[in-house]
Amino acid sequence: MKRSTMGVLAGLSLVAGITGCKPDAAVQKAEILGRGSKDPGSPPVVPQSDQPESRPTPTLDPATLGTVHGVVLFRGKAPAPVRIDTSMDPACEMGGNKGPVNSEQIVVADGKLANVFVYVKSGPPAIASAPRSTQPVVLDQVGCKYVPHVIGVVRGGYVEFHNSDVTMHNIHTMPTVVGNETIDVSQGPKGTPKVKQMQLPEIMMPVRCNNHPWMNAYLNIAPNPFFAVTDATGKFEIKGLPAGDYVLAAVQEKLGEQDLNITVPAQGTAKADFAFGK
Repeated sequence: MKRSTMGVLAGLSLVAGITGCKPDAAVQKAEILGRGSKDPGSPPVVPQSDQPESRPTPTLDPATLGTVHGVVLFRGKAPAPVRIDTSMDPACEMGGNKGPVNSEQIVVADGKLANVFVYVKSGPPAIASAPRSTQPVVLDQVGCKYVPHVIGVVRGGYVEFHNSDVTMHNIHTMPTVVGNETIDVSQGPKGTPKVKQMQLPEIMMPVRCNNHPWMNAYLNIAPNPFFAVTDATGKFEIKGLPAGDYVLAAVQEKLGEQDLNITVPAQGTAKADFAFGK
């Protein structure tokens, strides 16, 4: 790799979920990453200490639920994509890329910002009774990129790490919340998926590949099941919210966080638009 390209990569600090099978099925086909940074390699069951916390039986009345939707805008001139030189590993060119690999720090199309994590920061007490998905969220490695770039999972939920490439990868999470332990394991070419339960809420936890320094993703552990990631058009939608007042947060990996107070009506829709800029 050219020195100039490495300089760009060194500056990068490059997560809407693709769901897989349920945890019991995932356990049968995937390795479970236990606490700490070591890969146990063979556990067929989730340790009791890693079982999802007990939760209230969902009692939400559909007649009281609403939706919030919106768009995240980018003000000003969007930065040009930075092309990444992946030639240090020729296998990266065999991983399904249909074009050049670009940085994903700030992805803007027509003034709309992708890869923004939007979540309920606070809301009515009824959100504690909301049902939570038991399906793992998949973070794949395709063409020496993490796909998706930003994912979200509810506290106590599972992430299933895949490697669809024909080269060795490494999964290295970098938590800052005490109690969220680091994952740092290798994953062979098209290797067995690895499943990890996410313990404590943490927003924008970096995920890196030690083998390919340009590979970056962000993992969000939400405090409740109400969250979304903006799509390529900057749009998001969160359904099933109990009627009431909320603080909605939008977080972008480089541009920070914005909070917005909204009121969600029963069987109605609240609009929440955010705007970021450099």
